[in-house]
Amino acid sequence: MKPAHPASHDPNRRKALGCIAAWSGAAVIWSVVGGVPRALGATSDGPTIAPSSALNFVQISDTHIGFKKEANPDVIGSLRRAIADIHALPQTPAFAVHTGDISHLSRADEFGQARELFQELKVDRLHTVPGEHDTIDDGLTGYLKFFDHDGKGRGWYSFDQRGVHFIGLTNTLNFKLGTMTSLGEEQLAWLKADLARVAHSTPIVVLAHIPMWTVWEPWGWGTADAAQALALLRPFGSVTVLNGHVHQALQKVEGNIALHTAMSLAYPLPMPGQAGIGEPGPVKVPAGELGKLLGTRQLSVVRGKRALAMIDKPLER
Repeated sequence: MKPAHPASHDPNRRKALGCIAAWSGAAVIWSVVGGVPRALGATSDGPTIAPSSALNFVQISDTHIGFKKEANPDVIGSLRRAIADIHALPQTPAFAVHTGDISHLSRADEFGQARELFQELKVDRLHTVPGEHDTIDDGLTGYLKFFDHDGKGRGWYSFDQRGVHFIGLTNTLNFKLGTMTSLGEEQLAWLKADLARVAHSTPIVVLAHIPMWTVWEPWGWGTADAAQALALLRPFGSVTVLNGHVHQALQKVEGNIALHTAMSLAYPLPMPGQAGIGEPGPVKVPAGELGKLLGTRQLSVVRGKRALAMIDKPLER
């Protein structure tokens, strides 16, 4: 099957993507209780116990394996720290999800090293979606050699676990700095068909790399046709959308749809629309200060309340 959009072969694209950074932090712990996904907190926050009936999983994002520049010369160490934190959880997660930018420049050696590192993660399965760094030059070709989840040679798929329907989407194939990416007609048609077989009472969790709402259009931080996908998801009672890409934890709630971006395991990006920044790039800080800027966000969804309770904690206080 052909991708919804052919990948660009513009050499400037590789150069530009080589400068994009991420935010380092711990994995997010997710639990589904009574059909409602809840962000229990982050692995660095200490023990967090969910009900025994809950479906627990963790989210990591933007590992950028292959990046070795000043902002974070040891992204492998950052990933291994997150893996150690996951192993220290009082309850073993059912699985983990990675919301894109596994590699930094979509090279085979980077994907191979990432897959070897992920094998250190003691969970039943790691579900991934590609980021724009994973689809440079050859589109999904390199990524799918290592992370083709259902063997169908495409970047989107779905699976069910413990009464929850999970959907992995690809919204990076037409990525270009300064413009909004999209899912494309083929993928939207697949999503419609996939959801047609799912009861509206079923909780839905969607994974995609770039945010499914417009965070900051001048930087391309959003998905142009996200409204079409969200319209297909709106009839369902509980929908949680998990993204990466912006390398910081942001959230938006639209009725029954809660959208979250995650911190990454690489290094900082500026806040959306930060003055004087035309294109987002690595945020460098003095030695000894980085730990104060690396942090976690604890989120709690309370029944009957639309707003999420949030607590931000730096790794070093």
